Amino acid sequence: MSKVRVYEMAKQLNISSKELIEKLNEFDIEVSSHMSTLGYDEARLILEYYTETEEKTKEIKKETKQDKAKEQQQKEEEQSKEEEEVEEEISIIQIPDSLTVKELAEKLDESFSEVIKVLMSQGIMATINQEIDFDVATLVAEHFGVLVEKEEIQDLLEEVFAEEPDKPENLQSRPPVVVVMGHVDHGKTSLLDAIRESNVIAKEAGGITQHIGAYVVDVNDKKITFLDTPGHEAFTAMRMRGAQVTDVAILVVAADDGVMPQTVEAINHAKAAGVQIIVAINKMDKPSANPDRVKQELVEYGLVAEDWGGDTICVPISALKNEGIDQLLEMVLLVSEMEELKANPNKKARGTIVEAELDKGRGPVATVLVQDGTLKVGDPIIAGVAYGRIRAMTDDKGRRVKTAGPSTPVEILGLSEVPSAGEMFYIADSDREARQLAEKVIAAGREKLIQETPQKVSLDDLFYQIQEGNIKELNIVVKADVQGSAEAVKQSLEKLSNEEVRIRTIHGGVGAITESDVMLASASNAIIIGFNVRPEVSASSVAEREKVDIRLYRVIYSAIEDIEAAMKGLLDPEYKEKVIGHAEVRQIFKVSNLGTIAGSYVQDGKITRNANVRIVRDGIVVHEGELSSLKRFKDDVKEVNTGYECGITIDKFNDVKENDIIEAYIMEEIPR
Repeated sequence: MSKVRVYEMAKQLNISSKELIEKLNEFDIEVSSHMSTLGYDEARLILEYYTETEEKTKEIKKETKQDKAKEQQQKEEEQSKEEEEVEEEISIIQIPDSLTVKELAEKLDESFSEVIKVLMSQGIMATINQEIDFDVATLVAEHFGVLVEKEEIQDLLEEVFAEEPDKPENLQSRPPVVVVMGHVDHGKTSLLDAIRESNVIAKEAGGITQHIGAYVVDVNDKKITFLDTPGHEAFTAMRMRGAQVTDVAILVVAADDGVMPQTVEAINHAKAAGVQIIVAINKMDKPSANPDRVKQELVEYGLVAEDWGGDTICVPISALKNEGIDQLLEMVLLVSEMEELKANPNKKARGTIVEAELDKGRGPVATVLVQDGTLKVGDPIIAGVAYGRIRAMTDDKGRRVKTAGPSTPVEILGLSEVPSAGEMFYIADSDREARQLAEKVIAAGREKLIQETPQKVSLDDLFYQIQEGNIKELNIVVKADVQGSAEAVKQSLEKLSNEEVRIRTIHGGVGAITESDVMLASASNAIIIGFNVRPEVSASSVAEREKVDIRLYRVIYSAIEDIEAAMKGLLDPEYKEKVIGHAEVRQIFKVSNLGTIAGSYVQDGKITRNANVRIVRDGIVVHEGELSSLKRFKDDVKEVNTGYECGITIDKFNDVKENDIIEAYIMEEIPR
């Protein structure tokens, strides 16, 4: 037996890598991670220890656990005593960003008159029902010796479905959820394809993954759930909602291409979400493959490969030749084992909407990832503004299922409308409760929209509104075949906004472009962008009549390029000056009704009738203006070339002298 890795040893002994590392440290054998190697003597020592003293270790563990529990209990009791003492001295209240004087008085447990008195002493005249902001409320509370904290605005549904943390004995291990990320064309979909041994690439237009899929694979009798993401938009949206959707991120980097901009973006997303990163160095079958260069570039972003002394697992693979895939999956299982992923299946399900679309025959269809509990057919579900009872569930292989446990992706039918990708879903007690909560969410959204829409211009914001008028807007209506794509297109286009032009998505939806979309675009002077959808016949004819621009795309980058071009048309043109010629004044003629005519000789370039001119005398500009006439002999001409003489009169300027230089120039538009 030569050198052996820690995780291989753990597998032989049928214990977790974490446990083995702890034991090795007790024996003063230094190991940094599960990938560290053990020598022959060290391995033998551990094997002997586990075979001889298995019972002893169990007893020792029990005793140490009991001691630790006692110590912890004592610490907690002391801590709670200290906290109680502090609480007696200072009371803390939580208040929102703004509240009325009456609400503040109730929270402070003081009379209204006392609170109003304090406000008056601060120079603020307020009535009982008048609103005051957080800063003013803080000042008042400090006067009464009360500390103020800002109230956290909780999601309405999260507040309703808040639950107690699970007891350790109810938790069961769950499969890891893995997201595959990386730069365009580095082989994300090819890798998933190799893992699932099916072909989905042919469906993707332009080789870019347009939809999100979720798949389950079996490895060594253990399950792994994979999420395929289009770029990183949905991943970001999910993270923003605080849903820790994935446990492991596989970062695909092409061995011949190295770290690219989207790779860096993926690293940042994974780090911000606190997800474990495994690097898959793809395209190792290519002659130009250079894995060391990839590892070198990854070091710059804080990912140091294990064979370089770091703790980032790097697996060389070839998705095309199906090489290194098993090792990659083994590493995923190993990382998830170290993380000890657990969930309670014996309660109401909750999780995340991974994807949603409107199907012609089946209505709103949503792909959901169950994160906790068990989802059953017939459950009353709510996800944002959508609600309903689950009519049917199908797994990732298209089979009908009755239940779905933690870390299982399923497609569900029965929702009232298409929910947003990234929304959390919850199970209500009844259909009625689900509907009422969804209506509350809709009402809250409507209120927010009304608040954000300026109804009338007051004197206070009149100046602001006038300033806002300087910003041009490009309004867009986005329609896509699935919700995730609509979100991705909206976000990508809104990112194009700059100081001069703002892009506003006034409507984003799922399904074909309808007549009402065209009427909305017509009323708000918007253009319609269709992504993998077609306009209805009636919509096309209305669009022609209303002169509404409908653009249809299959690849997101084409849409971005076209919008960029449209934006350039909205930007104020930039001009630069181009000098086209110089003429020297040789003789002056004064004519009573015309003013001064400068008899000039064109030294270089040409003088044109529509050019701007400046008069230069001894190197100093004495006048800038326009030509009022340009003549050769008695004829008006459009231009006079080098070496010819001409008569020039300048608009609103007669103080021309001999030997003055007339410089002609035009303003040329700079292409953006």
